[in-house]
Amino acid sequence: MVNFLIAVASMAFVLGIMIVIHELGHHLVAKFFGVRVETFSVGFGKRLFGFQLGGTDYRLSALPLGGYVKMAGENPMEQRTGDPGEFMSHPRWQRILIALAGPAMNIILAVGLLTAVFMIKYEHLVWMDKPAQVSYVEKDSPAARAGIQPGDLITRVNNTQNPTWEDVSIQTMLSTREPVSMAIDRNGKTLTLSLRPEPSGPNELGTTGLGPQQPIKVTTLELDMPLAKAGVKIGDEITALNGKHFDSVPPIQDFLAQANGAPVELTINRAGNEFKTTVTPVISESGGTKRFRLGFASMPVEHQKLPFAQAFNRSLEQNKKFAFLLVELVQKMAERKVSMKQIDGPIGIARVAGEAAREEGWTPLMNLMAAISLNLGIFNLMPIPILDGGLILLTLIESVIRRDIDQRIKERIYQTAFVFLVLFAVAVVYNDVTKLPVFSKYLP
Repeated sequence: MVNFLIAVASMAFVLGIMIVIHELGHHLVAKFFGVRVETFSVGFGKRLFGFQLGGTDYRLSALPLGGYVKMAGENPMEQRTGDPGEFMSHPRWQRILIALAGPAMNIILAVGLLTAVFMIKYEHLVWMDKPAQVSYVEKDSPAARAGIQPGDLITRVNNTQNPTWEDVSIQTMLSTREPVSMAIDRNGKTLTLSLRPEPSGPNELGTTGLGPQQPIKVTTLELDMPLAKAGVKIGDEITALNGKHFDSVPPIQDFLAQANGAPVELTINRAGNEFKTTVTPVISESGGTKRFRLGFASMPVEHQKLPFAQAFNRSLEQNKKFAFLLVELVQKMAERKVSMKQIDGPIGIARVAGEAAREEGWTPLMNLMAAISLNLGIFNLMPIPILDGGLILLTLIESVIRRDIDQRIKERIYQTAFVFLVLFAVAVVYNDVTKLPVFSKYLP
C-alpha cells in the first residue's frame, strides 16, 4: 500500500511539473504577443484560491494533475469577435510560435535537468559507450542464428556507422518485427548479416543474445551464496576462474555448468591487491532457471561529475538521440513494426516514478523527469489536430493557401482527432494493465 501511494504521488508530482512547464511556455509567449490569457491554472477542477494580475486569473485548482492555460478565442471552432486580444485575431506566425512554446519548454527542461544530473553524477554502464566488440553469443539466440561469433566487431547497425553498444541496444530493442542489418569485422574481413531480435519481457523489447566485453566487477551479492560466504565483497573484480580469464558473465555460467558443481579457484582483485579463494557452486534458481551459481551480479558502472560545458553537450547529445528514437518508435508503431507494449501509459509511468522516488538521492527522479519532459515535448509536436503539432500544421496549410480552412472541415478534423486520441489512450491504458503481473498470467 505504501509503495502504491508513493507511485501515485510521484506520478502526480512528475506529470504535474511537466504539464505546468508546458502550459507556462504557451502563457509567456501568448502574453508577449498581446494575446489575452484569461486563466492560468495549476491543477484542474474547482478553483481553490488565486489572484488576478494583468487580466489573468492565476489559480490553484482542486485536482493537482498538471494545469492549463485558457486564452481568449483560442478555440478555432468558435466565432471570432474581432477583439485584438483574441488568439485567432493574431497573425498566423505568432499563433505558430505560441503553439511551439509549450513543447519547446519541455525540451528545454529536459536538457536542463540532464545537464544538472550529469554535473552531479554522470552514471553509465562501463561498456555502453564502447565499440560494439562481441564477447559472447548465447546459444540458439537470434545473434547465433544470424552467424555472429565472439570476437566480431559490429561496424554498422542499420544506418549507424561504428556503433557503440548503446546504439546497438537501441536499434535492436525497437526491431522485434523486422530484421536489423549489421556489418561486422571478423579478422579484417567485412561481413553483412541480418539479425532478427526476439521480443522479451512485458514491454516486448528486442533481445539478441549478444554479450559485450566488460570487467567482472561484483555489483550485487547474495549473502547466503558461496561468493559472499568466501569473503568476496561488492567492488571486487573476478579476474579468473581456475586460471582462465573471462570478460563477460554468461561464459562464467557456461563454465560452472561444465564443471558440474566442482570447486573452482577464483582470482580476485580488490583495490589493486590480488588474492585467490576456492568456492563450490550450488544449484539455485535465477530467472526461472535452475543452474550452478556463485551468487553475484556484475553490472559495473562509471561515475563522473562532468563540468558544465561537458554536461550540457552530453545532455544535448542524449536528448537529440532519444528524440529521434521516439519519432522512430511512433513511425514503427504506425507501420505495425513494433508492439504498442513498448510504450508506457499512466500505470507504467506511476510504477517507474515510484521506483525512482524510492532510490537514494534526487538524480533518479530528475532523470525520469527529463525523459518524460522530452517525450511530452516531442509527442505534442506530432501533426495531430488537438495537439500543438496539429495546430501548427493546420496554420501552415492556411498560410500556404492564404485563407482559413472551412469551419465545417475543421470541425470534422478535430472530431476525428479527438476520437483517435481517446482510442489511443484506451489502448495505452489497456497495455499498461496487461503488463501487470496480476493480470498478465490470465492473458493468452
